[in-house]
Amino acid sequence: MNVHVNIKDDLENMPLTFENRCMALVEELEIGCRADVQEVRPLTGGVASDIGVVRLTDRVICVKFALGKLKVAADWRAPVHRNRAEYEWLRFAQSVAPRNSLELYGCSEKLQGFAMEYLDGADVFLWKAQLLEGATPQGGAARTANLLGRLHAASTAPGFDAAPFHNQGDFRQLRLDPYLSYTADKNPDVAEILRRLAETLFAASAVLVHGDVSPKNILFRSDLPILLDAECATMGDASFDPAFCMNHLVLKAFHRPRDHAALLAEVAAFWAAYARYITWEDPSVLEARTALVLAALMLARVDGKSPVEYLDAVAREQVRACALDLLTTPATRVGDVLTRLKMNEGFQ
Repeated sequence: MNVHVNIKDDLENMPLTFENRCMALVEELEIGCRADVQEVRPLTGGVASDIGVVRLTDRVICVKFALGKLKVAADWRAPVHRNRAEYEWLRFAQSVAPRNSLELYGCSEKLQGFAMEYLDGADVFLWKAQLLEGATPQGGAARTANLLGRLHAASTAPGFDAAPFHNQGDFRQLRLDPYLSYTADKNPDVAEILRRLAETLFAASAVLVHGDVSPKNILFRSDLPILLDAECATMGDASFDPAFCMNHLVLKAFHRPRDHAALLAEVAAFWAAYARYITWEDPSVLEARTALVLAALMLARVDGKSPVEYLDAVAREQVRACALDLLTTPATRVGDVLTRLKMNEGFQ
């Protein structure tokens, strides 16, 4: 698709199509000119942004623009300035773990978009796809947890610049309200527990939280995890990120009960790897809070604004029952959560 054909010179007079935004971004960031754009291909799968691949004469890049209204059934809106916070998180990750990062080409305040390296190749795979395909886990959880632990620890070090990440209001809109508050409204028996937990997470500012550590946002290049989609980045509570990632592994264990032992072992490996980095607070206190957040997120992914798409009705009910049990009678260790999950009838 030669999108530069028959394009007006004045970008401001163009229809605000995705292709035109991509060309405007390329030009503003001085990556190239409009005539260099050979193809624009939107990518699917995300709900909070428009993402695409732009093929130029000399390279291929990935572009991302934040959306004001997310692409979900419920009415879910968020400020588009989060695009800058995401870009700053990617810059921070690059400074801490350059081998686990992509090259960045710049960010536009005007277009609320940024450009980065497009990662492709025979040694590149999306972690979510690997998990859903039923492949035997290859230690991806521990490697991801090592990266996350390094990033959390680095954000507590002297000299860390937290200025771009005072985004607790955005975090409430993108995570706490749609996941915890919305779920509380649907589950009156645990509503107070969920609302108190939401307030605890909102008030925290100990570490730089990514906010969406999900297998759908983690590419592996060989054995190196690369964490993307930091739209929710904020100073917050360290429990949220590991709980968010472990929750996805737990949900896939319900989806694939024949592989539940291997997937729950990945959860245990994730926590063991991450816990080695905890220096900013008592590890046992953080673990107990993480276990509670994990239970809350399990319930949120069946009753919240963004339910996972791959669970059938039986699995959803099993997740709901286990989550309610873990919320009303909390575990204090991640291992205890896993023990109770293994007792679920769907895994017998």
